[in-house]
Amino acid sequence: MKSTNTLALIALCIAGAASAATMLHEEQIARAEEQLILTSPIAGIENHLWFDYRIDVTEAQKELTGDLRRASDLEDRRDAWAEYAHELKHEREDYIHDMAKRGYRQGKVYIRD
Repeated sequence: MKSTNTLALIALCIAGAASAATMLHEEQIARAEEQLILTSPIAGIENHLWFDYRIDVTEAQKELTGDLRRASDLEDRRDAWAEYAHELKHEREDYIHDMAKRGYRQGKVYIRD
């Protein structure tokens, strides 16, 4: 009896580790996108585009929380993380593009040897 319980526990641990590893990729991508969230407006200009961007980021974060809460299986969780990463990237790129159309560019620094 004890060995059966031990084997069942080991099987659950292996299944949990496998599902965590599967979800890990989408979550890693989303976490990388989170690191790219702009924390200050381009050129220091706080206009409606900046505020819309910040609202969209907050909305994406709330949506992720809700999607993960409603997720019933691994695929739902993977989809939630993938959608979140996509939304963060899309909103950042839209904001940068819209500001560039107005003549404000996001600065980039390149370090060369």
